[in-house]
Amino acid sequence: MAGNGKHLPAEERRAVIVETVLELAAEGNPAEITTAAIAERMRLTQGALFRHFQSKDAVWSAVMEWVAERLLLLVSRAMKGASTPLAALEAAFTANVRFAAEHPGAPRLLFSELQRTGESVPRDIARALMKRYAERLRLIVEEGKERGEIRNDVSSEASAHLFIGVVQGLVLQSLLAGDAQAILRLAPEAFAIFRRGIEEAGRS
Repeated sequence: MAGNGKHLPAEERRAVIVETVLELAAEGNPAEITTAAIAERMRLTQGALFRHFQSKDAVWSAVMEWVAERLLLLVSRAMKGASTPLAALEAAFTANVRFAAEHPGAPRLLFSELQRTGESVPRDIARALMKRYAERLRLIVEEGKERGEIRNDVSSEASAHLFIGVVQGLVLQSLLAGDAQAILRLAPEAFAIFRRGIEEAGRS
């Protein structure tokens, strides 16, 4: 829990604000989170909150930047330690679902921003995250084709988007179940199904 945000250096206070938003998003609809609710959770005044962020959009931008940077870092590290493209995809999948389980507010916020109408900086950050993530996955699928692990008739772009869609489906299932940890139980079989759809025949 983020806890009391009083008497902290500016950077630490900003980090606690981000953590608080993620906590609140895990508990309810992110679209309904107000700056008053954030300040109340941190035992601050709204004025104190706005000394660190000029607007609610600025708060949301900081949260989305944290989500994007953290998720991409975890996925990159997971992929880097894998010995083959298929192993890299599985490692990325596992890293992603663990991130969602550990920070259930993050996918809720991401869904909320992607569904938001009109243009905004937080929405742009969310869209950029999905684009960068899909491109990394596409390149791994391409490498898998070159190494004979993945079928040549498989669309690399479609595979990347399907991968993300499977993760999003698991997140949705866990949200409907009201159990953030459900995603960890469902993930292995979900990835196995995805893998069978793209893997070169005779590798299983």
